[in-house]
Amino acid sequence: MSKVATRFAPSPTGPLHIGGIRTALFSWLYSKNQKGKFYLRIEDTDKERSKDEYKDQIINSLKWIGIEHDGNEYIQSKKIDDHVKIANELLKKNYAYKCYCSSEEIEDQKKRAKQKKIPYIYNRKWRDLSEVDAPKDIKPVIRFKSKIKGSYILKDIVQGDIEIENDTIEDFVILRNDGTPTYNLCAAVDDHQMSMTHIIRGDDHKINTFKQIQIYEAMKWELPSFAHVPLIHTIDGKKLSKRDKASTLDDYSKIGIMPMALRNYLLRLGWSYKDKEIFTLEESINLFNLEGIGKSPSKLDMSRILSMNEHYIKNIDENDLFGQLNEYCKLFKKEIKQDKKDKIKKSLTFLKNKAKTLEDIFNNGQYIINDEVNYNQEDVKLIDDKARKVISDFSTQYEKIDTPSREILEPIINELIKSHATNFKGVGQPLRIMLTGSKFGPGIYDIILSLEKEQVQKRLTIKIT
Repeated sequence: MSKVATRFAPSPTGPLHIGGIRTALFSWLYSKNQKGKFYLRIEDTDKERSKDEYKDQIINSLKWIGIEHDGNEYIQSKKIDDHVKIANELLKKNYAYKCYCSSEEIEDQKKRAKQKKIPYIYNRKWRDLSEVDAPKDIKPVIRFKSKIKGSYILKDIVQGDIEIENDTIEDFVILRNDGTPTYNLCAAVDDHQMSMTHIIRGDDHKINTFKQIQIYEAMKWELPSFAHVPLIHTIDGKKLSKRDKASTLDDYSKIGIMPMALRNYLLRLGWSYKDKEIFTLEESINLFNLEGIGKSPSKLDMSRILSMNEHYIKNIDENDLFGQLNEYCKLFKKEIKQDKKDKIKKSLTFLKNKAKTLEDIFNNGQYIINDEVNYNQEDVKLIDDKARKVISDFSTQYEKIDTPSREILEPIINELIKSHATNFKGVGQPLRIMLTGSKFGPGIYDIILSLEKEQVQKRLTIKIT
């Protein structure tokens, strides 16, 4: 048997969809598991809608999540001559024919089908007519002669046996009247020329698969195996579309979801291995199989993605976490000045505590990153006369300390709780507001020890109203 070869074939007509990323992931993992090759094909034959910016976004998105393709990108538009050549071969072998129906005729057929509430299928008018009768003023399209009798059973690796009546597949266009090839012809020719052994794609492509199989059989090419992956739905059970929030990779990376967390989530979205939830990259490759993919659509759950991301934030090495934070800041132009980086790195132990995303860590560290405190005006209202006295008394005691430490700070805080007849919150909250600008944030000892002594003293004496 040939060495396993899979591909991912997006169109650069918009940002890469999260469903596409998962399909690419499954294809990539399967090829790696089988010690095969994984290729990226850019299907850019729609010249009006295809854009280089989307092509770059696709390539960068795959790289970001850790999917590396073998060899150079395969650019479909550079293979047009090959596609046209095969269309003409099919015509010569009588597997295709010229159709001279005018656009008005086709529209009329579609209108009639709509009135009868049945799916439109071209009526095969020119299938057996002689070209002698062809109108001179119409440039023909070339249609494939689909089988009319019997049925076909596709042995799908994920879905099992899928049977279709052949007469439900129309005589589809393979060459438009301007001489350009259509999707099903291009995909079939490219998959053959690229020696694909396994086509893994969304199950919305099933009807295209039956069309492409007929081209394969007409050309006497060896058929690849097919695996149709159920689509991803919204939490409400509707088909996820590019218009949905959180449908592209950028929607996740910009809020600080880490690539490894999203990759792990997408792996588990519709695929399972025993009751295992967390997979290293090596485990993902070693354990992945097509048989573990479920037959039903999966629901995209943002709370589960955040939970997965939080797991990685809490459990990965802090040097790696700082590297991820740095990359995130670079990508979205969130500045951490060089002289603050070491402080942030040392403070990750507590900055990550209540963080679900890298954005949370960045926001939690704002009081370290910025020299000037940005005060939440609602929280400032909590600084009453009693709170001001607590702040003043703490400031007096703090000035006497040479080298602050938790062991030195704890007795001072406890004494203030006692002398002001309050509780830990009564002391900690006003100090936190003065030092960070908000009543929310890390523990008060962590905040104090993460700032330079001079900064603490300066912030405690700022007059706020």
